[in-house]
Amino acid sequence: MLKGFKDFLLRGNVVDLAVAVVIGTAFGSVVTSFVNSFLTPLIGLVGGGGEFGGELVVNEQRFTWGAFLSSLIGFVLTAAVVYFVVVVPMRRLIERRASGAEPGPAAPNEVELLAEIRDLLRAQQGPTDRGPAGRPGRP
Repeated sequence: MLKGFKDFLLRGNVVDLAVAVVIGTAFGSVVTSFVNSFLTPLIGLVGGGGEFGGELVVNEQRFTWGAFLSSLIGFVLTAAVVYFVVVVPMRRLIERRASGAEPGPAAPNEVELLAEIRDLLRAQQGPTDRGPAGRPGRP
């Protein structure tokens, strides 16, 4: 069970996801700051200004339509940036790979794999006295 968890963690997707969450959180705080600093006061001015701009009071119930509109605009801004910065470039990359214009990651061929196995076996055996042409030397 722990080996499966370790394999899951060491897969590249988990690291990519963690980076995306951190960047998304940081970007979300920037958008929230923009909305609170600029959009909410602007909507308040358009909605009548003052302390209760962007707010409707009916039978002593407050409807803060300005805050809702600010949040909605913040969501649309976030979605637009994610779409144009992440989704569109990834879609283009996938389409290029599918059409063959851009090759995917190259897998090693048989010769490279065999050479790697040979090197690993030599490394496990440790240093040996090798004569000419790689044959073991005589004492």
